[in-house]
Amino acid sequence: MAIFPVLIVVIVVGAVLNSAFLSYENIFGVLQQAAELGVLVMGLTLVLITGKFDLSLESTFGLAPMVGAYVFLSLDGMGLGLLDSPVAAVMAMVLVAAVIGLFNSVLVVYLKFNAFIATLATLILLRGLSLGLTQGRTLSGLPEMLTAMGQRSFLGLPVSFFVALIVLIVLSIFLSRHRLGRSLYAIGGNQIAARVAGIRVERVLVGVFVVAAVLAALAGILQMGRIDSIPTSMGENLIFSAFAAAVLGGVSLNGGRGTMFGACSGVLLLVLIQNILVLSHVPGYWISATTGAIILIALLISRFTGADKSA
Repeated sequence: MAIFPVLIVVIVVGAVLNSAFLSYENIFGVLQQAAELGVLVMGLTLVLITGKFDLSLESTFGLAPMVGAYVFLSLDGMGLGLLDSPVAAVMAMVLVAAVIGLFNSVLVVYLKFNAFIATLATLILLRGLSLGLTQGRTLSGLPEMLTAMGQRSFLGLPVSFFVALIVLIVLSIFLSRHRLGRSLYAIGGNQIAARVAGIRVERVLVGVFVVAAVLAALAGILQMGRIDSIPTSMGENLIFSAFAAAVLGGVSLNGGRGTMFGACSGVLLLVLIQNILVLSHVPGYWISATTGAIILIALLISRFTGADKSA
């Protein structure tokens, strides 16, 4: 809850610095970006709670929508034209993400590879596949059904915001009320003790990696709709913002601690700060530097408040 006073201060500062900050168009855009990053961060938070890492989520964010669109678009649209339904294309996107999550879980859970290194390798591999699949071209000309979630509004707010809100509510209830959700904290706190308590650790971890990858694909679908295209660079370096938001929201990098509401509040804070910097015409490289500084500050706060002794 300590992050909410900071959010209020940031909003006040933004309104003072630029009159456009509280405009409807800017708020609409902020909510769209927060929804996209928020869905990705919620997937990452599931993995972090169990004490694992998944750096490849940013590549899944871009590759899964790209593969689905590539097999759907006609040859003239630089695709293969193998699917005749946008619904089938979305299903293909989800399937690709699930396969990626399953692949990562095999590396980390069953082959016992270091999660950081294994998913870093997957990140690089998937990024190369994105470039090779389309030969560096941007896929465009997407049908309206594929872009609806990222472009449409409902009750004056982006549909993507409501999508993220539904995911937030479902995952929050799952983590706090469901026995399987509580087992994620047990695994992150002490995997050996969780196994002794009867938790099927390996199965739970496999499910977490798969769900996180599917959420990354959903976040990519939201951004795909907003920008009405799929560049090969989509999602590039987004994992850094995701980690920054998670840390800001109080999610422990060692597992066993964190909430979806906390993670999403971190997302909102990070997006608002970046938006203020953009409106203030701060160069992009300084915005990237600010994200790094935010991570360090959050780690310092966690360290000295005793929230995360290993920070």
